[in-house]
Amino acid sequence: MIIYRARVFDTPDSPFTGGRLRSESDIALVVDDGLITARTDLPTARAAHPDAEVVDLRSGVLIPGLIDTHVHLPQVRAIGHLGRPLLDWLDHCALPEEAKLSDDTYAAAVAEEFLTGLTSAGTTSAMVFGAHFGAAMDIFFSAAAKAGLRITSGLVTSDRNLPEALLTDVETSVAEGQRLIDAWHGTGRLRYAVTPRFSFSAGPELLAAGGALVADNPDIWVTSHINENRDEVTGVAQIHPEALDYLDTYDRAGLLGRRTVLAHNVHPQDRELARMAEVGAVAAHCPTSNSALASGFFPLRRHLEAGVRVALGSDVGAGTGFNLLKEGVQSYFMQQLDPTGGVALDSAHLLHLATSAGAEALALDEVGDLSVGKRFDAVLIDPVAGQPLDVGIRHAGDDSDALAAIFAMGTPGDIARVWVDGELVKAS
Repeated sequence: MIIYRARVFDTPDSPFTGGRLRSESDIALVVDDGLITARTDLPTARAAHPDAEVVDLRSGVLIPGLIDTHVHLPQVRAIGHLGRPLLDWLDHCALPEEAKLSDDTYAAAVAEEFLTGLTSAGTTSAMVFGAHFGAAMDIFFSAAAKAGLRITSGLVTSDRNLPEALLTDVETSVAEGQRLIDAWHGTGRLRYAVTPRFSFSAGPELLAAGGALVADNPDIWVTSHINENRDEVTGVAQIHPEALDYLDTYDRAGLLGRRTVLAHNVHPQDRELARMAEVGAVAAHCPTSNSALASGFFPLRRHLEAGVRVALGSDVGAGTGFNLLKEGVQSYFMQQLDPTGGVALDSAHLLHLATSAGAEALALDEVGDLSVGKRFDAVLIDPVAGQPLDVGIRHAGDDSDALAAIFAMGTPGDIARVWVDGELVKAS
């Protein structure tokens, strides 16, 4: 048992529905075998647990573990290619890199780099877009289990419009998918997600094969892309002429439901938003990627008004890194600039999008904030004394401003410690 004495910021109730930033300057979190059993003052905690170790974290700010709802395993070495739209970027930057994961040694190195990127950035849970190769997925799941993170991921499937090395067929996709489900889904903190790359590279039969896996394994997840780029949307309509719209390509295949996370949705139709809300599907908002690829402004207001759940994704490698603090502040910038009328965000909204919204989106009820009964997934923001973020936090007018400084200036270098389920996975 450990008592963590800390300055704590979290958002147990959504600021989009009336919740506020919960901030306390000096509280004691009692953690027993990874579970937060009390949230109180230090004298009370010590009286109840006189033999417990006390860890003083008040030099920094403790926040919940960050939750990334859309990030690509094979693209860690493809970050930073700017100046191309989506389809061009895929052809020249992402897909050649993804093909290299057919080599097991290469896949193992990428897996370690990827997981290091997550933990270094304070990401404790993630919906991970996997590799096109079953062996690479075994390697990744094995490495993720050792790293201890909460990972949902799966084999990426396509049967057209990609390099030949990245294509599969219905029979292979079902067989490999079921093998991976049997091997990894529910193992430790791992879960499986059916992962068609997008309906531009997956025809109706291949999408339906993914839907069959969901029908046979109803507790698995689904993730893909939707409405990211106007040329992509046009291409999907040509490949799937029977579908009402992009979303309908997934719906017809049995891939749409409460456990579906769809990335981007920059150009949705009203019918799509209504249907996503009806079934409980999630939009993974990826701000730096939308900016880097000039995909457009994410219509956050329309999603919220339709009742669609939204959380943050880094979209490495079109996104510019694993840092969800940067994704939060970029979301703020884009909403400020949206010519159609964005949502006025404050720092509490950003923390919610990066933590509790992600937990709710991924049905990780055990994490997302630092309340009693939650698992201790946490991040200590503790910048070097005298650096701009340290100055900003110390001189902030209130806790909301201190949190704003963290999002505006925070980097992985300011993250001193990261815990998953009470286990320290990063220590500076």
